Amino acid sequence: MAHPPAADRSSRPTEASPGIPEPILLGMYRNIYATRRFELRCIELYRQGMIRGYLHPYLGEEAVAAGACAALRPQDYIASTHRGHGHCISKGADLRLMMAEITGKATGYCKGRGGSMHISSKQLNHLGANGIVGGGIPIATGAGMGIKVQQTDQVVIAFFSDGASNNGVFAESLNLAGIYQLPVIYLLENNHYAVSTPIECATGCCDLAGRGPAYGVPGICVDGNDAREVYRETLQAVARARRGEGPTLIEASTYRHGGHHVNDPGLYMNPETLAAWKDRDPLVLMRRALGDEAKIRAIEEQVEAELEAAVTFAAESPEPSVAEFLAGIQD
Repeated sequence: MAHPPAADRSSRPTEASPGIPEPILLGMYRNIYATRRFELRCIELYRQGMIRGYLHPYLGEEAVAAGACAALRPQDYIASTHRGHGHCISKGADLRLMMAEITGKATGYCKGRGGSMHISSKQLNHLGANGIVGGGIPIATGAGMGIKVQQTDQVVIAFFSDGASNNGVFAESLNLAGIYQLPVIYLLENNHYAVSTPIECATGCCDLAGRGPAYGVPGICVDGNDAREVYRETLQAVARARRGEGPTLIEASTYRHGGHHVNDPGLYMNPETLAAWKDRDPLVLMRRALGDEAKIRAIEEQVEAELEAAVTFAAESPEPSVAEFLAGIQD
């Protein structure tokens, strides 16, 4: 059974977040809140038939993306997953272009062709969400090799799940990165389920961070519901990569707030365990850490305004034209 870490009841930033500048804390809260509200709105739109295809919510896991991306520079890269809205938002995405993409409109990041599971952006150095479980791991590794060859100080974060860690590309990529000391942070989002299969039934050893040292890669486990802890550990891993000291495997322990996708009721999830994890909601933890109600309210009001503008923008945007679609195939 996946028990959550002990609760952190701290409320004052000076005690709860030593060494983390307030703008970083506020930015992480904004991204957690924006991801939460964006996805809840997307679920509403999905029920109304405005979003087609699958929709995999990141509810409950938002602190991982927010904390990790806060440790990056704009020129750094990420590779995402089918549960990737939080990664995209935390990397700086425009909610209007995201909503347009998810609703299949021509004004979206990928002109409506990517949808929820395949958002990418060259401008954001977002190498793409991926419908293939573990598909982003070798892409990020290849980007790391490119950085190594070009001798820049960029880094890459590869987000992936506990289920993906059992794919062959995980072992192959860590081995390659370990050999060549590639500037890649492998961020394993352990939400304790691969679709409906609990991690205890999918691996003989649930210490997934422990797999790193087998390839010469440091392995660290963090509380994935606490954006501050994710930020601190990712910041160290990023600094290590920029110094040319190679990759790091970070296992962020977290938990989904529901089933695998929007139509999965998650009846296989233990209600008591789910309730215990919800008691440590990433949004609530960050709100307690900030403790400044005026600043929290200002962030939330700004996000709500952005979200309303995004929904309006998507609703008023045109559908992709058949001619443009065919031209893209021919190109």
